[in-house]
Amino acid sequence: MAPAATRPTDGPHGLDPAIVWHDLECGGYRADLPLWRELAAATTGPVLDIGAGTGRVAIDLARHGTSVIALDRDPVLLGECARRARGLPVRTVLGDARELELKTPALGLCLVPMQTVQLLHPAGRVALLHAARAHTRPGGLLACALVGELQLFDESLHVLPTPDKIQLGDVTYSSQPTAVRELDAHFVLERRREICRGGHRTVQQDVIRLDRVTPDAFELEAQAVGWQPERPRQIPDTVDHVGSTVVMLRG
Repeated sequence: MAPAATRPTDGPHGLDPAIVWHDLECGGYRADLPLWRELAAATTGPVLDIGAGTGRVAIDLARHGTSVIALDRDPVLLGECARRARGLPVRTVLGDARELELKTPALGLCLVPMQTVQLLHPAGRVALLHAARAHTRPGGLLACALVGELQLFDESLHVLPTPDKIQLGDVTYSSQPTAVRELDAHFVLERRREICRGGHRTVQQDVIRLDRVTPDAFELEAQAVGWQPERPRQIPDTVDHVGSTVVMLRG
């Protein structure tokens, strides 16, 4: 349910760059998949994947035998998810999780991976909690990943993380993290995105803001909506990704 990003026009090879950037910056993340598989195996009926993007989680769960409803507000990313999920038990739904109106029986499990809830301001988080509560059966589970403290840096340090790169035909995409900053109640993540073909290069800055919300604070927001917090789960750090806390909320 990540907000739709401002994107350039289709790349020179015909693929929308939004799909490439999403896969390049998010698609390789695997550390959370064992937890989502475990939770899905313990429930019945379809699982709702909120902020599904191109299907990183939804397709993995479907390949392990789970029926999935993949929800995202970005039609380009969701269309790619539908294309990749052909033949698998994945139903794509275009929409905003804060205004969720699924025509489906009550769900046993809703997942919100990749710090999606931190892209929302407090009122937006509360709206998502209400909407998910309305679509979850008694005893159902809402599991939301939250990133903790991030290591701050910027280009003045002269040593930046290794950029993510991919070659598609004669086109090279490169996504270089350039800064993580603190701004009021947010973390601000900055990247420099470059598309190179032959001697031609285009550069675009990408900026994402994550609310600094702790698991305890999020649990309090959820309790006010009627959720009952359970013991949170931890997703460990990897070489390339910071770990996260998964807040577990029972309906």
